[in-house]
Amino acid sequence: MKPIKIFVMVLISSSIISGLFAQNLSKSGTTAAQFLKIDVGARAIGMGGAFTATANDISALYWNPAGLASNLSGEAFFNHTDWFLDIAMEYAGVAVHIPEVGTIGGFITSLAMNDMILRTEDRPEGTGEMFDAGGLAIGLSYARKLTERFSFGFNAKYISEHIWHSSATGFALDIGIIYVIPIVNEFRIGGSISNFGSKMKLDGRDLINIIQVGGSGGNLINTKIDIDDYELPLTFRVGIAADVWKTDAHRLTTAIDAIHPNDHTEFVNSGFEYSWNEVFLIRAGYKSLFEEESEQGLTMGFGLYLRITDYAKVKIDYAYQEFGRLSDVHQFSFGIKF
Repeated sequence: MKPIKIFVMVLISSSIISGLFAQNLSKSGTTAAQFLKIDVGARAIGMGGAFTATANDISALYWNPAGLASNLSGEAFFNHTDWFLDIAMEYAGVAVHIPEVGTIGGFITSLAMNDMILRTEDRPEGTGEMFDAGGLAIGLSYARKLTERFSFGFNAKYISEHIWHSSATGFALDIGIIYVIPIVNEFRIGGSISNFGSKMKLDGRDLINIIQVGGSGGNLINTKIDIDDYELPLTFRVGIAADVWKTDAHRLTTAIDAIHPNDHTEFVNSGFEYSWNEVFLIRAGYKSLFEEESEQGLTMGFGLYLRITDYAKVKIDYAYQEFGRLSDVHQFSFGIKF
């Protein structure tokens, strides 16, 4: 079967699956592992998150694993995000190309926050104890070019969340494809499905409650609170991108993505990237257009890529993201290509 037929079949299948979730537009906040929805990579954020078809570096680990197939060398990547309310997210990834095999990678995501005061109904001012919460995802990736124009890739990842003495775990897959059409320098179509996997359910000693039956002299009985399990934040992305202006020294890439999450309304991301000699890059975009009750909007960023040896290049990226009534978000990425 030709790659373009495979691509069309995957897009049709994604549309059918998306339709199954179309009735759940009011499920905001009802999925687990919300930290998986915090976008990664200052380059992609600077372009408004329109990166599904543009992904051609190691940040493709997050956006579209098929983009890793364009990486014909080795690359390591670290991303820091200053989120709201003293929440910080760290992301690290590495990928290596193996001739005749493909590109293999791995990544780890960690969300952490400052300790908080433990409060109860009986002691609303605090019990004197502190608690923390966070999330972790660890994954392996594989991508390969089936032809010069068609690439596919996938991630397999373990996911964990915790709060105080309770935790939840799950497993998920990300699948992506990219097809290149050799017109207007380079026109690309991409699609990805993220976080397709198991449900997650909190468990731990925080859910155990001791009650007394039969008055002050009665028996003590251990009971356990039964809570629901929750879906992962399944996300469908379809995007197009093109290098509308490309010379030896200049490149202008424009991109647009359509996103369908299973726990909120659909939205559109758009953006561009201008590159001078692939050394200095400027980006801007608009995120979450048409999304209901969204605080996201304008994004901007820049990158500086410097070759330090014949075999290594350092990549530094920064992105600013507008969040309306919430605090603006800043992302910093550092990478090395070898």
